[in-house]
Amino acid sequence: MSPGRLLMKINMYYGGRGLLDDPTLYVLNKMEDVLRELRVSVERYNIYEHKNEIATLPQTFKDADGIILATTIEWLGIGGYMQQFLDACWLYGDKEKISNTYMQPIVMSTTYGEREGELTLSNAWEILGGLPCAGLCGYVEDLVTFEMNQEYNVIIEKKAENLYRTISQKIKSLPTSNQAVKQSVLRTQQLNLTPQESEQLSKYVSDDSYVKKQKEDIEELATMFKDMLGQSQSDSSGMYIKEFESHFIPAEDFTASYSFMIEGAKEPLYMAIDKDKLTIHYGEEPDVDVIAKLNNEVMQAITDGRMTFQRAFMTGEMTAKGNFKTLRMLDQVFAF
Repeated sequence: MSPGRLLMKINMYYGGRGLLDDPTLYVLNKMEDVLRELRVSVERYNIYEHKNEIATLPQTFKDADGIILATTIEWLGIGGYMQQFLDACWLYGDKEKISNTYMQPIVMSTTYGEREGELTLSNAWEILGGLPCAGLCGYVEDLVTFEMNQEYNVIIEKKAENLYRTISQKIKSLPTSNQAVKQSVLRTQQLNLTPQESEQLSKYVSDDSYVKKQKEDIEELATMFKDMLGQSQSDSSGMYIKEFESHFIPAEDFTASYSFMIEGAKEPLYMAIDKDKLTIHYGEEPDVDVIAKLNNEVMQAITDGRMTFQRAFMTGEMTAKGNFKTLRMLDQVFAF
């Protein structure tokens, strides 16, 4: 092997905001210097610069022997960019490639929670099926003081050397419960896609024009189905009218009006009885004596003679408000 050939490729994924006084950037720069001295090819991805194509970033694992996930805790948690990136790894990442990739977490904090952040990254990578590597976390109150501390610099350099050693020697670690969780509980939660399908899907997701077109298509379909539903409702607007007209029995000196709210019907069924005259149609009418609400099955049972209005009301299958004496008259003026 020629002396100038690079032996290893490590990708860095930075999930912070890119601020000049971000201590994580200083740590990454120091580690990159050490890794390059060890003839390691290093490529850094600032996730905030790829926020519109985060879904495709897991595809950059392809030629990497190991990765560094680095973020800064400014107030709470690992931050949105890093969380989105991990979500993309779960949804679109090549799980076979991840299972052979070492990851070192780097979490620096300017407030509180660097240990929890490091643990979050380690847990996430193990649940994804990846290989863990000892990480680095720390609290930085003043960046200048931190940079000037030689002991801190030595710790950072040793962590970079440890990552190189872990990958080159393929150091194994003891099994963890996170790995067991992935193998048993979570294996049904993800799409069973090939690496090629995952890559293609991630490209679709990150393509704004494609996503916009899909949303427009969904809206068009939703509108079409709404129109179809409205049409089907209007087509059913003649239901029960003939049944009520053919079974109407006039009652002497009886006048009343009813409005039936039938579930699934576009408009209520209105009936007005004036002695021997019956007016019936679908539509809203003011000042009715009784308003009843029931579903289509109950109304069908009544018109088939298998149930009475009184029984439907007493069993709660039909609700009503208004004059209940007038409600009871329904079973006398309509003989089903």
